[in-house]
Amino acid sequence: QVQLVESGGGLVQPGGSLRLSCAASRSISSIYRMGWYRQAPGKQRDLVATITSGGSTNYADSVKGRFTISRDNARNTMFLEMNSLKPEDTALYYCNAKPVPIGMDYWGKGTLVTVSS
Repeated sequence: QVQLVESGGGLVQPGGSLRLSCAASRSISSIYRMGWYRQAPGKQRDLVATITSGGSTNYADSVKGRFTISRDNARNTMFLEMNSLKPEDTALYYCNAKPVPIGMDYWGKGTLVTVSS
């Protein structure tokens, strides 16, 4: 089991940058896969990026080259560095953790990112 708390959301202008953080309640070094997902009003929750315990990353096509996912195991924290933000990036961003390959997922409550001029 793991509790997740996101932070870092806010209002940013198009082309700007923002860093999201996800603080976990326990060590994340052995968690199989963690990731960021986002959901805009009236839309489904979509994958943004994932990172495995081994450091392998995966990104949605819409954010490749702009977003970077990382983990700081010493601080039990996962990050999402977002650059060149676009209005379509506006959404509630959720932290996700999958401790084992076959098992349940854990979610944070989300942090809101608004990209607008």
